[in-house]
Amino acid sequence: MKRMVLCIAAALMLLPAAARAGEEIKIGYLVKQPEEQWFQMEWKFAQACADHYGFTLLKIGATDGEKVLNAIDNIAANGAQGFVCVTPDVRLGPAIVAKAKANNLKLVSNADQFIGADGQPMLDVPYLGIAAYAIGRNVGDELWREMQNRGWKAEETGLCVMTFDELDTVRQRYEGAVDSMMDKGFPQDHVYRAPIMQSMDIPNAINAANVLLSRNPNITKWLIAGGNDNCVLGAVRAMEGRGLRPADMVGIGINGTDCIIELEKPTETGFFGSMLLSARQHGWGATEFVYKWVTEGIEPPKDFRTEGVFITRANFRQVLKDEGFTD
Repeated sequence: MKRMVLCIAAALMLLPAAARAGEEIKIGYLVKQPEEQWFQMEWKFAQACADHYGFTLLKIGATDGEKVLNAIDNIAANGAQGFVCVTPDVRLGPAIVAKAKANNLKLVSNADQFIGADGQPMLDVPYLGIAAYAIGRNVGDELWREMQNRGWKAEETGLCVMTFDELDTVRQRYEGAVDSMMDKGFPQDHVYRAPIMQSMDIPNAINAANVLLSRNPNITKWLIAGGNDNCVLGAVRAMEGRGLRPADMVGIGINGTDCIIELEKPTETGFFGSMLLSARQHGWGATEFVYKWVTEGIEPPKDFRTEGVFITRANFRQVLKDEGFTD
């Protein structure tokens, strides 16, 4: 009998703390831009995960470093056992990890990988990310395919690359597109980069594209790549302002959520399509990682990457429905 009691006690010690105590499971979900549709969709799918497993989801918008650290304390005070974090600044990684450890919270980073004090990715923190370079190559593949479909010659075509080097995951996206194009024979001297200042929104992208267009008035046909939909939309707006027709542009964005109004327009524009990222995989997936870590002791993978689905005016409604964005 004594041996059986000892065995049961030992087995209980191996269970996650929440499972041993039988306490209510609470998981936090911190996002950097709560007003953005993408993060609202992540929350939607995270909540669906919470409803499926029967735990409480604590959703908090944390737009800067101070708010992130305060939010971690808040969810801990509310009885959370872990959280998902989309950080507003990847350099906050060491502070976020230290705060999580101090509060005994499981942590999964989402979307943007934490950067350590040495400037390198924090590979010991479980991470659900985006296969940024692969997605960028997919953009390049589609740009090349459409260029061929339209019968454009490489020597008369420019590749407008809307750059924003401050975020490595963004840089990987457009560098993947450039590499894909060049691997297919697109001339390097027809790759034109337009650095975006401050933030990756449409007004800043318009400004960056206008500078590029002023310097290259001889280019009459443009392919456009960038880190997100808004970067590409900004370039399209700038080109429209200079009299270029939709037939002279092929813009392909990334995200697939900020371009829906564009794709719904009754007439075609220079915005051809986008790589739709999966808010379902990020919202549900990251939350489920934390839940199973808390309840079953299953530690998430250190590096798990998701890819995208190419949407155009022809298929976007069905794809959005399939992905749970619309009913």
